[in-house]
Amino acid sequence: MPVKPDPQQNHLLAALSPDVQGRLFPYLELVKLPLRGIMYESGRSMRHVYFPTDSIVSLQYVMESGASTAILVVGNEGLLGITLFLGGESTPSRSLVQSAGYAYRLPRPRVKAEFNRHGQLLVLMLRYTQALITQVAQTAVCNRHHTIDQQLCRWLLLSMDRLSHNHLTMTQEFIGHMLGVRREGVTQAALKLQQLGVISYSRGLIKVLDRPKLEALSCECYAAVRKETELLLNYMPQRQVITNTDSIPTVTLRTP
Repeated sequence: MPVKPDPQQNHLLAALSPDVQGRLFPYLELVKLPLRGIMYESGRSMRHVYFPTDSIVSLQYVMESGASTAILVVGNEGLLGITLFLGGESTPSRSLVQSAGYAYRLPRPRVKAEFNRHGQLLVLMLRYTQALITQVAQTAVCNRHHTIDQQLCRWLLLSMDRLSHNHLTMTQEFIGHMLGVRREGVTQAALKLQQLGVISYSRGLIKVLDRPKLEALSCECYAAVRKETELLLNYMPQRQVITNTDSIPTVTLRTP
């Protein structure tokens, strides 16, 4: 039998103090996230916030033509559903599972009740929102100014940062939808990375073989997002419990 994921595999939940965990954890519900499953659909009411443990979810904007592009990825560093604590009830984007796994979800009333305490959860969620804004801004710049090869490297690195292993199950067609480019472009970019010994790709399984080289081949966008994320989400590396929110350093958002 597979081992049940622990809520503290999600870094944000792990960083909460025992008091906050005691109020929230009894209401957490473990859910399985299948590949390509839709968590939120554009314009529909949102009832839960999701905290991934070993899954990755991408937020996509879908055009009237059906074309779509991923604007950010969410994994065990944070949560899915920031709209609920920012005052909204729905989102204009679609949330699609890009790497299958599990997440814990929390009902909307519990999220809002804890957020309105104006305590630790509020601080962490606002800082996480700022990290997401950084990622969205950098993605917009990357999609406009950098090659498909560089975009693929950035996307692979962001995905690897949110997994405990070095492989993804993903078709080239699906990657094309994520990046908003044609499948042929993804095929050529993946072939180049294979020939350089950076990744292996077979039957939808991508394995990263040489991460340092992958980082070297990526554009500056990945490094910019990672730097801001590490500054804003300082709980990630050590999973430390933040007992004094005044000790969190102030970070100024750097626009591209």
